[in-house]
Amino acid sequence: MGCAHGKCCLPRGDGGVRREGGGVPGGRGGSTLGRAAVPGAGLTLEYATLTVDGLYPDSPGRETQDAYLVATRFAGDPDLHLFAVFDGHGACGAACSGFARDALPRLLLLAAEDDAAGGGGSLLATDPAGAFRAAMVGVNEEMHAAPAVDDSMSGTTAVAALVAGGALHVANVGDSRAVAGVWRDGRVAAEELSWDQTPFRADERARVKACGARVMSVEQVEGVRDPDAEGWLADEGDPPRVWARDGLYPGTAFTRSLGDLAAEGVGVIADPEVKTVEITPAHLFFVVASDGVFEFLSSQEVVDMVMIFPLFNFLAPLRLLS
Repeated sequence: MGCAHGKCCLPRGDGGVRREGGGVPGGRGGSTLGRAAVPGAGLTLEYATLTVDGLYPDSPGRETQDAYLVATRFAGDPDLHLFAVFDGHGACGAACSGFARDALPRLLLLAAEDDAAGGGGSLLATDPAGAFRAAMVGVNEEMHAAPAVDDSMSGTTAVAALVAGGALHVANVGDSRAVAGVWRDGRVAAEELSWDQTPFRADERARVKACGARVMSVEQVEGVRDPDAEGWLADEGDPPRVWARDGLYPGTAFTRSLGDLAAEGVGVIADPEVKTVEITPAHLFFVVASDGVFEFLSSQEVVDMVMIFPLFNFLAPLRLLS
């Protein structure tokens, strides 16, 4: 699993520490820890990241396919700080997540520079959602064309959070997630910063069906359950998956991703959903993590753990100190 966590802090007078790059896709103990000033908002951002091998009793040597990115002072701007997590899947999942980790910041920067060159100002400032959409679709197209990455039946999710002064922009493709810890009504409550894109969602289910997909669990495909039933429960049995009309592929449990070329024909797309929130004094931290965390813990449980263990052994929050 991969995770990034941040906290907003009071200015410390040290100007912040720049730390960027971000991890390798896999490897126990791959982590970063640092602090970065956000002068335009009077904040200091403390952050930590960590990847931990998943536990697969039947495959103890299974490769970790997660990757993460930390890019403080993004585009040379002291008010821009980018954090992202990528969860690879399929036989070439590690290559896909690593490719996305390297390509996303480059294409996000390119989208911003191209718009500024046209006289429209930086796209990151004027239309961050548009910049993220252009960048993630670009990552997808480049991955398809990359000779060293076979993404025909492999790919990666991507969730990215950009601190931009006093705003937080979150772009999500797939079922990784971002959540904030917000002080509300005398307690720290979870505020969703992204929406899981899976066939559990009626709108996503309808969209892929309109593209020719079948949506069924493995039990339904195997004839154990009624193939037309839609009463799936998140914590019971196999989840609903996306299948081609004429074959037993791709079988993805998400409706958006980067890569997964064979799945595009049945509506699995790379377009992100983007949410923007104003960072207020009530926003204490945010967490960006793969479903290796959120498949087993609710957003509120993750927030509660961060409050109890600020640097919990596999949850690395980004704290927003104001």
